[in-house]
Amino acid sequence: MTDQSKNRVYIFDTTLRDGEQSPGATMTHAEKLEIAGLLDEMGVDIIEAGFPIASEGDFKAVSEISRQAQNSVICGLARANFKDIDRCWEAVKHAARPRIHTFIGTSPLHRAIPNLNKDEMAERIHDTVTHARNLCDNVQWSPMDATRTEWDYLCRTVEIAIKAGATTINIPDTVGYTAPVESADLIRRLIEEVPGADEIIFATHCHNDLGMATANALAAVDGGARQIECTINGLGERAGNTALEEVVMAMKVRGDIMPYETRIDTTRIMNLSRRVASVSGFPVQFNKAIVGKNAFAHESGIHQDGMLKNAETFEIMRPEDVGLSETNIVMGKHSGRAALRSKLSDLGYDLADNQLKDVFVRFKELADRKKEVYDDDLIALMHGGTDDESNRLQIKHLSVICGTDGPQKATLTMVIDGDEQSTEATGDGPVDATFNAVKNLFPHEAQLQLYQVHAVTEGTDAQATVSVRMEEDGRIVTGQSADTDTVVASAKAYVHALNRLLVRRGKTGTDQREVSYKDVS
Repeated sequence: MTDQSKNRVYIFDTTLRDGEQSPGATMTHAEKLEIAGLLDEMGVDIIEAGFPIASEGDFKAVSEISRQAQNSVICGLARANFKDIDRCWEAVKHAARPRIHTFIGTSPLHRAIPNLNKDEMAERIHDTVTHARNLCDNVQWSPMDATRTEWDYLCRTVEIAIKAGATTINIPDTVGYTAPVESADLIRRLIEEVPGADEIIFATHCHNDLGMATANALAAVDGGARQIECTINGLGERAGNTALEEVVMAMKVRGDIMPYETRIDTTRIMNLSRRVASVSGFPVQFNKAIVGKNAFAHESGIHQDGMLKNAETFEIMRPEDVGLSETNIVMGKHSGRAALRSKLSDLGYDLADNQLKDVFVRFKELADRKKEVYDDDLIALMHGGTDDESNRLQIKHLSVICGTDGPQKATLTMVIDGDEQSTEATGDGPVDATFNAVKNLFPHEAQLQLYQVHAVTEGTDAQATVSVRMEEDGRIVTGQSADTDTVVASAKAYVHALNRLLVRRGKTGTDQREVSYKDVS
């Protein structure tokens, strides 16, 4: 790092590594490259692009991201062994600014996993950090479950890592156990008590199990940490990680008490949030801070009156600060390509001509079914396509007969590997009947874990966005689609997930979840 300002806070985004560990959030190669590019453009200082030893797919993604990054440091994760570290270096060495991030669990519970005593673990930390530093001059080390590690031993291991050449020490609250006062005090004491600590950067990595990830991260900065590890939308294992948009906007809005600087272009936040939600299959809750649909909505009469008179009455930041369009110009079936391109640009989507052509066709189809197409409809349209690596399963025709008596019946025609097939099936409701029809044509053992529907806009002609999560033999995939017909959207989302499952089936031995003891969060 070149900027040594005491008020400079580095943003380390781990959406592509820790965020992708959310069950079902696995992204395709193309999606990873796209998200990495958006993070790079937004001004993220360090992108943790993946865990190269986990799979060939992860290795290729980290390697390609390393080659393409223009500004960000590209980081790969490695366990505390030479094989992991060598593999990580092979992936990140192509970056203009590479980093190796190696870790080991130091708490009593985590020391039992590799069956090492304190002295054996200390020796491994010294040897592996030294090995990483011999390969790369930018090395980050993390004592996993640091917040539940004995204080004396934590100090000892941090000192060893610093002496071995670590340039960044990350302190993970792996299970979201700590509280703000502890988070600040821990960083402060490490800087004060560990020899050499004032010469390196301390980082904080918090989980949200108790709902305090953002507060803990900001408290750590107050204690002296100058790198925050976070993800877009707070994506991550269990209850998620510190949300990038929350810590960045907190420091921007409350600079009076948190006088810290980042280089994040906050106007790109909303677009990234939407894209990550789409590719991960994890919709953003409506009342989510900063990026939720209701974050800038005002329904109370008192609030609306205040907003009309002075926006600052009930808004502490402007919608445009996070890239949210102030206007919601209605589009319709008479709108042309130029108008659509302009509107999508306002919403943060800059499309090439061939992309616009495809979106325009789908826009016209939607406009024929809806009188008015709003911003949220267009966002759903952008994120509702099936951009899978596999498109072996396609829905050609679906009709459902619903009645008040007896089971519902679905008639379905699909194209499977180029072969058109039809079937009928019944079920307890139209969606169940449709899913049964898909299973008739494409038998599988995948279990439906989640089925979620929400309306994109108001009205009886509103688009429905459907998300499904499915599991088969430990492989978890998600699918998402939008349509004015909820049943059609459900069928498309279901098939979307199955197409992703086919991709995962074809990558035998490459699933990153097959590598154990890898979570540094």
